Amino acid sequence: MNLKLKKFLAGLVVIAVLFGWYITVFGIGPVGNIKEVMKFGLDINGGVYVVMEADTDATGSELADLMDQTRAVLNNRVNAMGISEATVSLEGEKRLRVELPGVDDPEEAIEQIGRTAKLRFLLADGTEVLSGTDIKKAGIDTDPTHGGYLVTLEFTSEGTEKFTEATTKASAGEVTSAIDGVSDNAIVIMLDDEIVTAPTCSEPIYQSTCTITTPNGGYAQEDASNTAALINGGALPLDLHEVESSVQTATIGTDALDKSIIAGLIGLAIIFILMIAMYNILGFMADIALLLYVVIVLWIMAGLGSVLTLPGIAGIILSIGMAVDANVIIFARIREEIAAGKTIRVAVAQGFKRAVVTVLDAQITTLIASVVLYEIGSTSVKGFALTLMIGIIVSIFTAVFVTQLLMGFVANSRTFAKNKYFGINEDGTQKVFVKKQFGFMNMRKFTYCLSAGILILGIIFAGVRGFNYGIDFTGGTMLQIDMGQKVSTDDVVDALGEFDLDPSVVLAGEDENQVIIKTIEALDNEERAEVISVLGDKFGITEEDVLASEQFGPSVGDELKMNAVKSVLIAAVGMLIYVGIRFKSWKYGVTSIMGVVHDALVVLAFYAIFGITINNPFIAGILTVVGYSINDTIVIFDRIRENRQLYKKQPLGQTIDMSINQTLNRSIMTSLTTLIVMVPMTIMVSTSIREFVIPLMVGVVVGTYSSIFLCSPLLYEISKNEGVSKYVASTKKNGKKKEK
Repeated sequence: MNLKLKKFLAGLVVIAVLFGWYITVFGIGPVGNIKEVMKFGLDINGGVYVVMEADTDATGSELADLMDQTRAVLNNRVNAMGISEATVSLEGEKRLRVELPGVDDPEEAIEQIGRTAKLRFLLADGTEVLSGTDIKKAGIDTDPTHGGYLVTLEFTSEGTEKFTEATTKASAGEVTSAIDGVSDNAIVIMLDDEIVTAPTCSEPIYQSTCTITTPNGGYAQEDASNTAALINGGALPLDLHEVESSVQTATIGTDALDKSIIAGLIGLAIIFILMIAMYNILGFMADIALLLYVVIVLWIMAGLGSVLTLPGIAGIILSIGMAVDANVIIFARIREEIAAGKTIRVAVAQGFKRAVVTVLDAQITTLIASVVLYEIGSTSVKGFALTLMIGIIVSIFTAVFVTQLLMGFVANSRTFAKNKYFGINEDGTQKVFVKKQFGFMNMRKFTYCLSAGILILGIIFAGVRGFNYGIDFTGGTMLQIDMGQKVSTDDVVDALGEFDLDPSVVLAGEDENQVIIKTIEALDNEERAEVISVLGDKFGITEEDVLASEQFGPSVGDELKMNAVKSVLIAAVGMLIYVGIRFKSWKYGVTSIMGVVHDALVVLAFYAIFGITINNPFIAGILTVVGYSINDTIVIFDRIRENRQLYKKQPLGQTIDMSINQTLNRSIMTSLTTLIVMVPMTIMVSTSIREFVIPLMVGVVVGTYSSIFLCSPLLYEISKNEGVSKYVASTKKNGKKKEK
């Protein structure tokens, strides 16, 4: 590629960055800014979701057919309720997830969609005359006679005949009511054993349509819509029970969104400054690529119609820190080539060539963890996994293609193609965090003991005190309520005494005028309403003051625990296979997976020792730690593999020490940038995000530690006798025994 073309393409990249950020922030013409275009999850926009499980012994294709039919019926119900962007989706084999964004009365919405809805039309004496299958559709219209609204019904041909016969009997006075409060000439419409409405008829109806109204001003529009929606819903093929639900107000979500954006921008700004300080013009080029990276990720998500959740935002911010890693690997290689005496142009070309394999290996192993997370995780965790996957793919593109293009342009510049602009000191050495060379293999026995000590301590805490499982693992209920004033937690506990909940009550909010109530009892919709009613009597609150509520059945927690173990095992096997193939040796794969298991166990020990809540994002956290850990290990192993080919006569321990020292500054820089983007999130955003981010920060530190102090020494342990005859190996072994 000639210089003019490089200049032209580099200019296009800069224009794309500026134009992309302008549209992202301000929008242009018919295209709104990213906040207007992006779809946000219920945890941001507010609304309700409920997960319902089918009570059935059906399996295989029979179960799949029944679940599809049930999903179709629930779709009809939520569509009839007029809720925009409501979704009904299968979750696993026997569960359905219904999401209702922006619902004003979430408790009523849950009640509406959760009904088993066996629809029947009865005469007043209890005789069934029609069923839900005899109804084509129900709707609403204005009532010109009484005012307000009326409900319209349309029958099938068979239903028309049945309805004519029923209204003939009812209007002729042939029926005596056996239902309290129902007139003799009524047609009773029932869902299960509950009366939806019981309109009367004064004469036979022969048409295939009829209307239902009230003589006292007609229905209110909401009542008419709900009645029509229930009739339209028809009968569910399966009985369902609520196993999980969540209600969020837009107030909490919007506040968390704004804080997340600010936290992300702060982290991004710090990274930009740090990259320029360490890498000079290289860092500036990386900053341009990162700006393009953020724009591409956001607009890909918007273009795919992906729903952005708070964990998803955390995923984007985390992926920014990890995207820096690809650039750091490349820059480290370029500076090594410059320090070796090569010209800037040759160093850039050779640095990219040598670094690209490492970049791909490191990112693909992390991608494996993300794919597993997406396949196994719950809906909220999938949002995190999707953004992480998109981020990894885009980071490869921006680092390998965009950064390379920009660096190729700079390398040919008379002004900037100088050592001082590439982070090289006047004496020809690289600008680094650590200059000293360490003998890591000599430390291995100490670090083995340190890791063992942490794990043993974690086992002791887990055995004596146990893990602090959240309600999504144990089953239970959480309510967050705006009390309007600071109240005593003891008073709240006393008010709930009649329910035998053994609740945990803590204050929340900036002025501590909110309470968060948690109990391991999984309260259904009706029971939650009773709790709110009791609190209302004492503190004057209403359902509108409930900012958020969550409910998880015990079966959900068991499934989450199983998924956590399953996801780590599947990811580990996938990584083992990939590393084994790429490095053409099982030893690299086995030692890297030993590091992965170590890091997962250390994070578990961290949860146990400090009593951090293990909740739904735990799976995302542990798998991210796994992906990050092996990412770091792959970079070091790649350098070990390269150096073993270059220095075949050098003792293995020296080769491994040299390789770790060569990549040490890259490890520190990557860990630092990843931690930097998470610190503002930890300080500024909600407790739920904080519980997710803090273990990730621990995982980053542990992942870096294990790559250097555990995986590399373990590789030495199982490889040190390579190429040594059995006689020499046994002689060395026996010699050590004699020395003892």
